[in-house]
Amino acid sequence: MESSPAVEGETFSRVALTPAAVELLGTLRERHGRLMFHQSGGCCDGSAPMCYPAGDFLTGPADVLLGVFRLPGDPATAELEFWMSREQFEYWKHTLLTVDVVVGRGSGFSVEAPEGKRFLIRSALMPDPAAS
Repeated sequence: MESSPAVEGETFSRVALTPAAVELLGTLRERHGRLMFHQSGGCCDGSAPMCYPAGDFLTGPADVLLGVFRLPGDPATAELEFWMSREQFEYWKHTLLTVDVVVGRGSGFSVEAPEGKRFLIRSALMPDPAAS
């Protein structure tokens, strides 16, 4: 599932969710309500975005909204924003990100940790428009 673009001037999705991520997010929404992601560190595949109840992690000028998802199910909790620290975005601005799920204990601050699963990032370089 691709997000709606949110970076000013962009018309393409920078971030996507695998079916496994969508499924886990459905379970987490039942328990926590509307959710959000924030990616503050990590340099490569396997970095872990943190999942919080929407509003529990305060974003500001030091963060970039990369995309907004409309998840299936309850419309009241369907919107999910994906944020990244502006400093981290400078490293990853040429990358398409996909949020996936693997078995294993994640960070204690991310809401999926008690599920015995963790979210992680899979990345791919965006095509170079100059190469066309």
